[in-house]
Order: sequence, then C-alpha cells, then structure tokens
Amino acid sequence: MGRLDGKVAFITGGARGQGRSHAVRLAQEGADIIVIDACEPQPNVPSPPATEADLAETVRQVEELDRRIVARVADVRVQEQLDAAVADGLAQFGRLDIVSANAGIAMTPALAHLMTDEEFMDMQDVNLAGVWRTAKAAIPHMIEAGNGGSIVLTSSEAGLKGYAHAASYVSAKHGVVGLMRTLAMELAPHMIRVNSIHPTQVDTPMIMNETIMKLFRPDIENPTKEDFAEASQHTNLLPIPWVEAVDISNALLFLASDEARYITGVTLPVDAGCFLK
Repeated sequence: MGRLDGKVAFITGGARGQGRSHAVRLAQEGADIIVIDACEPQPNVPSPPATEADLAETVRQVEELDRRIVARVADVRVQEQLDAAVADGLAQFGRLDIVSANAGIAMTPALAHLMTDEEFMDMQDVNLAGVWRTAKAAIPHMIEAGNGGSIVLTSSEAGLKGYAHAASYVSAKHGVVGLMRTLAMELAPHMIRVNSIHPTQVDTPMIMNETIMKLFRPDIENPTKEDFAEASQHTNLLPIPWVEAVDISNALLFLASDEARYITGVTLPVDAGCFLK
C-alpha cells in the first residue's frame, strides 16, 4: 500500500473494464483519480457502451477507498473535452503525475479489403488518435509542473503481431507503439517516462460479447463463454483462456510507480505468452 501516495492519475475509458480496474488499483496505492468515459454508443462497435451509471460505480469504488476522484463524461475524439477534464482535475488536485490512455473500442471482424472507409477510420480516431489526444491534454501540464511522471498507453497483443479479420484494430494498436516510442524520446528530458502495455484477451465487456466470441468460434451459431474459453486458450502459451483486468492494472501500477523510475520506451506484454504462439 502507498506506492502512489500524493500522486494523481488521469485515466480514460474508466467507466468499466480495464479502466475501472486501473482507477481502483491506483487508488488502493494512494493515488487520486481523474477519470473520463464517453458513456455513449461508438461507431461500428459490437460491444454495448459503458453508461453514466457505470462511471458512477467507478466513482463509488474509488471513494470507498477514501481517495478523491473527478469523473467526467468525455470522448477521446474531442480534444476540448479531454482538455476540460484535465483542467478540472488539476483545479481540484493541483497536480498530474500519471496518465493511463486506456480508452479503446473493438471492431466488427472483417477482411481488410472488405472493411469500409468509415470502419477503418473510426478505429484510428479512437484507438490511435484518441491516445494521442489524451497525451496532448496532459503533457503541457506535466512539463510545466516539473515533477516528471509516467504515461502508459494501452496497446494490445495486436500491437505486436498481426491478426486476420482485424486490420483496423491491428493498425491502430501498432500505431500506439510508434507513438509511445516517439513520446518517450521527446519527454525524456523532462523525466516523463512513456511505455505501452500489451494485453492478450481480458475478461471485460469489450471481449465478452457475441461478435468476438463468434470470431473465435465460427463453428458455433451461438457460442457461450465456455465455448470461447476453449478457443481463446489456444492463443496463449500458459494454459489459461484470458487474463483479468487487475492483471493489466498491476502492470500499469508498476510502470507508474517509482519502482520503474528508469523504465521508458518499453512494450510490456501481459499476454500469458501469446506473443510466442
């Protein structure tokens, strides 16, 4: 406990799933939280959107830990909304030390040459440009404060290897790696570290939905979670079908803490050995 005492973290996509887990885990270690989520349907996305009730639940769980939290409905596609959320958090907490650019969407599977322009570009706007906008909202404040800090970009195993039927997602997540490496170079003089996390399948609503399950089990008309687990386990080296959100949060915590004070420019897989399969 207390690895982040006195620190403030900005987390996008924090209404549920990995984002909520990140908020709670960092709060457990002493951080105050600024969190945003769009809380509305996203274009060409198979999973149901997070809601304002979901965001309120994140607030409840953080406050239950006796930590402060600023939660706002904001979309990573809109720079002004991100800027306003960060400014609000800074006004209340007075500093910003950690950024988790976590917000992202899943795609409807399709062969690359059959994707529409809209499907491909919507993915880039959220999963790549949204990460850039998140960093853009935070970086000037972190530089001005002169306290250093840690920026962690959520990529994916799909940011390290290719997957069929996922060209838009793979392209965006590979782009996050290039962005991370460039930011690490640009921000090193300010002692701001930048790294990326690369999960395999995670047990969250983004994965646990009919569209994604059918991608893995096209042989079954209505696959269950158990059907999906059997196929998903084949993608990992360790004999597990997926990891839990807290496993990603623990990696984020490490990269955000002083234990990783000289780690920057790193792609950190939390993937049960998926990369080697």
